[in-house]
Amino acid sequence: MEYNTGVPIYLQVINELKKKMVKGELRAGEKMPSGRDLAVEYKVNQNTAARIYREMEMQGYCFTKRGIGTFVSEEENMFQDLKKEMAQELVRSFMHEMSGLGYGKDDIIGQIADYKEEEDDDA
Repeated sequence: MEYNTGVPIYLQVINELKKKMVKGELRAGEKMPSGRDLAVEYKVNQNTAARIYREMEMQGYCFTKRGIGTFVSEEENMFQDLKKEMAQELVRSFMHEMSGLGYGKDDIIGQIADYKEEEDDDA
C-alpha cells in the first residue's frame, strides 16, 4: 500500500480495512490479523497497529477478546451502512473537485457518461 503524505497513516490503514469489510474480504465475526501481523502487512510499527485497532474498536468496526484476538464486528447491517457512507464520501469529494474545475451538474454527468462509454469500448 502506498501512503498519502497528507493523511495520517493509521487513518489510511483504517480506511483500507473498512474497504476490505465492505467487499467481504473481512467478514462479520472473522478474526483479524494480530497486531504484529497487521504491522508487518502494512509496514507500520506495532504502536500504530495497536492504535488502528483501538480506533476501529471505538468506532464499532471490531472488538477484542482478551488473549484471543481482534474480530470484525458481528453486526451485519453495519457493513451496508459503511458501504453507503464510504460511497457518499467519494461522491462528495468528486463533486467538490469537479465543481472546483468549473463543472456544473449536467457537465459532470456528461463527463461520467463519456468516461463510461470509453471504458465500455475498451472492454
